[in-house]
Amino acid sequence: MPRHAQVNNIDHRDLKIDTRRSAALGDDVGFAATFPAEFRDLQACYPIVFRKDARGSLSPVALLGFEEGRNLFLDGERWDAHYLPLAIERQPFLIGRSGDELTVHIDLDHPRVGRTDGEPLFREHGGNTEYLDRIASVLLTLHNGLERVPAFVDALLALDLLESFAFDVELDDGSQNRLAGYYTINEERLRSLDAEALGRLHAAGYLEPVFMAVASISNFRGLIDRMNRSRAGGR
Repeated sequence: MPRHAQVNNIDHRDLKIDTRRSAALGDDVGFAATFPAEFRDLQACYPIVFRKDARGSLSPVALLGFEEGRNLFLDGERWDAHYLPLAIERQPFLIGRSGDELTVHIDLDHPRVGRTDGEPLFREHGGNTEYLDRIASVLLTLHNGLERVPAFVDALLALDLLESFAFDVELDDGSQNRLAGYYTINEERLRSLDAEALGRLHAAGYLEPVFMAVASISNFRGLIDRMNRSRAGGR
């Protein structure tokens, strides 16, 4: 069970964070939460789709594999893509509040947390390291970005632009695989929008991320190639 605490330079002065990438450190996940402002960076590597959370709300994710708990971008202790999603980079940290102030919290039971190897959080005399400053920046960017997701999704739903899809894949070994339970942008409906609707999306800052999400779908071919290599015993 997670054990969260607000980061401070007294209780956590000796903590170090293992920043390697591996399944043992919690990276073997099938998707990463994201937000519209991150789509430009993500779309070169990952399909961007939408999924329903436990409450039934839709939100965008970067797809990392075809199976829950199976990250096709993990290659031992290496992340095999030039961009690491912020929701992955921020582990084992999360944002919290102290009154009206946003603060950095840490999951002390996360496998990345230790006292021997890794990136320190504080300098010898108590100041933040560059690593902790970077994490604080990542958390703030995530917080601000994720807060804007509901309005973005509502705008897409209002224009009937999201549709559920099933993706059937036959791998080189003959096995049949299906990806289901996700949603994507309906390109036909997007192309049929009139100037007024497109103008509203643009004015809200949503038109560029919509096109980035559409462009990202071409990355499904790369995911299939990764799955084939994985089934064949290689990368």
